[in-house]
Amino acid sequence: MAATLQVIPRLARAPLCPLPWWGPVARLASGMALPEQAQQLFESAVGAVLPGPMLHRVLTLDPTGRQLKVRDRSFQLRHNLYLVGFGKAVLGMAAATEELLGQHLVQGVISVPKGIRAAMEHADKQEMLLKPHSRIQVFEGAENNLPDRDALRAALAIQQLAEGLTADDLLLVLISGGGSALLPAPIPPVTLEEKQTLTKLLAARGATIQELNTIRKALSQLKGGGLAQAAYPAQVVSLILSDVVGDPMEVIASGPTVASAHNVQDCLHIINRYGLRAALPRSVKTVLARADSDPHGPYSCGHVLNVIVGSNVVALAEAQRQAQALGYRAVVLSAAVQGDVRSVAQFYGLLARVAGARLIPPGAWASGEEDAELYRLEAELQLPDLQLEEALEIVAGAQGPVCLLAGGEPTVQLRGSGKGGRNQELALCVGAELGRQPLGPIDVLFLSGGTDGQDGPTDAAGAWVTSDLASQAATEGLDVATFLANNDSHTFFCRLQGGVHLLHTGLTGTNVMDAHLLFLRPR
Repeated sequence: MAATLQVIPRLARAPLCPLPWWGPVARLASGMALPEQAQQLFESAVGAVLPGPMLHRVLTLDPTGRQLKVRDRSFQLRHNLYLVGFGKAVLGMAAATEELLGQHLVQGVISVPKGIRAAMEHADKQEMLLKPHSRIQVFEGAENNLPDRDALRAALAIQQLAEGLTADDLLLVLISGGGSALLPAPIPPVTLEEKQTLTKLLAARGATIQELNTIRKALSQLKGGGLAQAAYPAQVVSLILSDVVGDPMEVIASGPTVASAHNVQDCLHIINRYGLRAALPRSVKTVLARADSDPHGPYSCGHVLNVIVGSNVVALAEAQRQAQALGYRAVVLSAAVQGDVRSVAQFYGLLARVAGARLIPPGAWASGEEDAELYRLEAELQLPDLQLEEALEIVAGAQGPVCLLAGGEPTVQLRGSGKGGRNQELALCVGAELGRQPLGPIDVLFLSGGTDGQDGPTDAAGAWVTSDLASQAATEGLDVATFLANNDSHTFFCRLQGGVHLLHTGLTGTNVMDAHLLFLRPR
């Protein structure tokens, strides 16, 4: 089995215990505008998972420059370092690696989204760009996050580099979200079009993402540990930026350096379940039959070290630390928020009410019914790492402002034809929830932002709202319910108070899903 290391810095998963109360700093918190604080904390979360800081935490050179340390493992450098990468954040990751290890790098190939270099140049993010005479070759492809011929050429170049390595070589593999579409390498005679058609048919019939990944891996030369096998006998160090809830390494970019746990029978079971056995192209049947009769069976990845270098957990930990420095009792609720945006918004709206009641004089605004409804929603959302009761106990003892942090990737049910993204939609839904009943003598602000800096097809990362959102909107003739019915959150926030509620960061060069910040401050 491959060695596995999940890198979590000291504060990456903070314990749910009371944090020290910083009296002098609390005055700073009360003196700074709440929206400004919220945006500052969001930017600190993103900053913790930017390629430069992230990789410098993991990779170090010894003073002689001849040994690379990856956390507690050491690798000899003898002009034997190679690099490949694929994913939406890989351009910046490659630039950071080149800055640190460029003198040792022999050759590299990366596959990144079409237009990413021009976008980074336009945003003047020079730290995300490779040097002018870089030894790393860049392929751009997968327009609209779909595998295409350009991505296929990139995958072939990556495969050729890996297959040419020897036992003396070290291969660094950089992986981030979007890597699956940027590394298409169907096993011949399966064509890219045939593989795409099959996955589309499965998706249309309700196949889960896990089932789709099982099929993709079975038909790929590089996914499901295929890249690691191609690089054997070279040592492989895979540095993974996770954009998946729970950070399952076999799922991120379909696990090119993680041996697949599935076999041909699993694939056939999925195909039969959705009634597609008769529709299989002859090429797919050939590949599956060949794999089923392979006398060697599934291969292992014992020469591989897989390392999670950045995740939503890491981002939230930094935001928690910064919130604490601003005088807040800061609690990370969950890094695995999933489910429909409307249900998640109901949860946050009730959480603000229930937690807020614990910050003001006993009995003033508390409601046993709301407590019960909050726990019902918690059970409905089934968030695996949510520690609600412990968090509420900390809030009850806070005696001052509180910041509740969470992250993940909720989903939006499209009902209309408006413009927006899941973060703006969530913020607008939470704003509507906060305005349903008076919250008492407490200021509340909720922010939701995508760490990649782009929420849906908009130029905003997300938005923030307060409990008086609905009344603010009404004074400007904007009806929240109408905009929500049309999934038109971006238009709403553009019109409300001249767009001041929108969160603008520009493309960040990273992606660890979304961050949600809920601020509660007694008046």
